Amino acid sequence: MFWTVLIGAVAGFVYVKTGGKTDVRHVLQWIIIGVAFVLWVPLAAAPAVRWRFTMFVLTNERVVTRTGVIAKHSKEIPLETINDVTFRQGILERIIGAGDLVIESAGEHGQDMLTNIRNPEHVQLEIYRNAEARKGIGRAGGPSLADELAKLAELRDRGVLTDDEFQARKRKLLET
Repeated sequence: MFWTVLIGAVAGFVYVKTGGKTDVRHVLQWIIIGVAFVLWVPLAAAPAVRWRFTMFVLTNERVVTRTGVIAKHSKEIPLETINDVTFRQGILERIIGAGDLVIESAGEHGQDMLTNIRNPEHVQLEIYRNAEARKGIGRAGGPSLADELAKLAELRDRGVLTDDEFQARKRKLLET
């Protein structure tokens, strides 16, 4: 969206400023349209199509990703081989509710980065919750580790906990 708006705004501005009835200006306007289109395809259209044909699924047994428009690529990571899941969100990504997940597993490639995942913090917690359920981990008669992490995250999001307090309590939960 960013590139579409930026290229459209710049091209529209230059198009209007070069307006007129002469043939040279008319040719210049077509050149502006052509340059804008040539820039728009790799910067906006190609990533949008790539995003549209990318699938991310979390099941109770594995994490599955499939990408590709013409040629396809698929990756399945069994939950029992996942060692660590981290997420990253920049300021703009937090605003739109997206981010990147890095899944570290005992597989051949070690780390897999999944980009543009919707609500990556929630997905991270769901991966942990499903992995714990699969391994039979959880506190007898009490909430699971993933539930407690989700509650801590909610408290942090509501402003009850600072980021430092959240990290300290998260570390303490993960150590026990």
